[in-house]
Amino acid sequence: MSFENFGRINYITETKVADFVEHLQGGEITATRCKKCGSLYFPPRADCTDCLSSDVEYIPLSGKGKVITFTTAHFAPVGFEAPYTLVLAELEEGLRVFTRLSDEVEKGEIRIGMKVKLFPKKLDDERVTYELKKA
Repeated sequence: MSFENFGRINYITETKVADFVEHLQGGEITATRCKKCGSLYFPPRADCTDCLSSDVEYIPLSGKGKVITFTTAHFAPVGFEAPYTLVLAELEEGLRVFTRLSDEVEKGEIRIGMKVKLFPKKLDDERVTYELKKA
C-alpha cells in the first residue's frame, strides 16, 4: 500500500507507515507504540524518537478527547477551502492531535474543553484523512 491516498494534498507516495492509510480506510484510528520504551505516536511513526528503535506496533485509539485550543483560518492554501477550523485536542490516551474540525460542527459551537472524537474521513478520489467532530 502506498501513501498517495492520504490527506487533502500529498506530496509523497511512499512511507514506512502506509498501513496507517489502510486503517483509516477501514474506519480505524491507530497510533504506533514503541515495543522497546512504550512511547506512543500519532500520527504513526516508523521509528521511535525517544529510544531510536524501529520496533513499533500499531494500536487502536479510542479517538475520544477534549479541545485544548483552536483557531479558524479565513485564508487557505491551494486544496483547502476557507474558512476552516484547526483544533489542538488531547486524546484519552494522552496523545495530542492537531487537525481540522469537521464541517458537521456548527460555526461558533467549538469551545475549549469540549469533548471531541477523532474519526477517519473519506475524501474524493478515494483519499482519506482524519478530522475531529463533537463527541
